[in-house]
Amino acid sequence: MFVAKFPGFAAEIRFGDGSSVHFDGAKDMFKYYLNLSRYAPGRKTADIGAVFVTDYYDLTKVNGLSAYYVMGSDVYGPMGRELIPFGSESKARDFRNDHRGTRIIRLRDVTPTLLNQLD
Repeated sequence: MFVAKFPGFAAEIRFGDGSSVHFDGAKDMFKYYLNLSRYAPGRKTADIGAVFVTDYYDLTKVNGLSAYYVMGSDVYGPMGRELIPFGSESKARDFRNDHRGTRIIRLRDVTPTLLNQLD
């Protein structure tokens, strides 16, 4: 998947050494983040300097570790069902109501099981 084709869904993990990895959506970014030993052997979450996701409404980079994510909406990302990110809870609530979302979640709620439900 070419991430540049989908800037409205782009996500990024930036490591402390300045290197970064780009993703076509928050869902795939979290798969990587939750399983660094598989996708980035030798790296640990402590090596991560920043996580960015794209706020769906204003298309700006927001902190992916503190963002709000809407599940179960009628909006699909480049790879199908997606966690739709927002920088604020109020925007996430508005989107959930407008797009039939089922839940608003935070980073602490994201698990491999939850991500598998989106595939």
